[in-house]
Amino acid sequence: MDMEITLVRPSRRPWRVASGAALAIVVAGSFSTLAGLLVGPLHEDLGWSRSSVGLGSLVNMVVYGATAPFAAALMDRLGMRRVATGALLLVGAGAALTTTMTSPWQFVLYWGVLVGLGTGATAATFAATVGERWFTARRGLVTGMLTAAGVIGQFAFLPLLSWIVESYEWRVAAYVLTGAATLACPAVWASVRDPEAAAGPKAVESRALAVLGRAARTAPFWLLAGTFAVCGASTNGVLWTHFAPAAHDHGMPVTVAASLLSVIGLCNVAGTVGSGWATDRFDARRLLTAYYALRALCLFALPLLLAATVDVPLLAFAVLFGLLDVATVPPTVALCRAHFGADAPVVFGWVSTAHQVGAGAVAFAGGLARDAFGSYDVMWVGVGVLCVAASLVVLVVRGVPECRTAV
Repeated sequence: MDMEITLVRPSRRPWRVASGAALAIVVAGSFSTLAGLLVGPLHEDLGWSRSSVGLGSLVNMVVYGATAPFAAALMDRLGMRRVATGALLLVGAGAALTTTMTSPWQFVLYWGVLVGLGTGATAATFAATVGERWFTARRGLVTGMLTAAGVIGQFAFLPLLSWIVESYEWRVAAYVLTGAATLACPAVWASVRDPEAAAGPKAVESRALAVLGRAARTAPFWLLAGTFAVCGASTNGVLWTHFAPAAHDHGMPVTVAASLLSVIGLCNVAGTVGSGWATDRFDARRLLTAYYALRALCLFALPLLLAATVDVPLLAFAVLFGLLDVATVPPTVALCRAHFGADAPVVFGWVSTAHQVGAGAVAFAGGLARDAFGSYDVMWVGVGVLCVAASLVVLVVRGVPECRTAV
């Protein structure tokens, strides 16, 4: 009796969804670091103080973080496709409106609120949701890859944007980003889907707040939120916002400083994907301890390395910091999953809120420090101390079940 054997090929749909999500994350991510290039131009062109520009960055980062948990819940109600596409339309509109600004409050509204909403909806929480819904064996790896996509957006386009700002003006760079967001919408709409077994419609606000209420009664939530706040302070807050103007204070052209940030971004890709791979195999707490400790050493050294030209030590800083910069995301997501199960994407959204609050506070404080002391040095050292504390605190997270997924 002949037996007919049917080979079942694995579905390609998860990877198509991941590709569409990566496109949305890359494009939205390119908005995140433009604010660092606008500090000088807005100060010179419109006469605004650096602290007033920093206030817009603070609002952007806080709104970004506050959006994340509600975006994760909104994806349950409307689906990932609608949320991702709507987010791209928001960031495009916010960037276009900034070209009409005449007062600092408009920067707070257009860049702080609109761009903050859009980037928050397509941030690490989106990456975690895609990994949670579409992948199992490679969940950590995919989360790392999608997080790296955001890093590509944040840094890969910096030299181009910097050249546009320096050769033309900052408004042209805003128009370029608006066009990129608009062009990406059809591709994201066509490729991003939810699995058929995804959760049905739920009340967005009630679910996000209910999950927060449950998580907030546990120590792991506050420990993860606190350490991730330090992560935000030492990346988005201090480096992505203030590195270019700090380097310029030492005589380095802004285009060169932007190129160094791009080196950090390129190394971020390797660091984040590698961290995702490691998170599938090793204790997430020990990984985070190593990441924060090494990041502290980098920040302590930076005031001694900044100069008018790029030398080997400064380039080494860019490479090492790049490997560490977003490497914290996969192990933090894994710890959220280990403690909070199916609620992990929303919990991670709230943890990401803490990340952005920390980032926004330091972005604002950095502007104040520069206005008050004429230097950013105290900021680098202060944030380095916070990283040392985070490297120790993360070890206090106890009772973690096995965090490794199947390979």
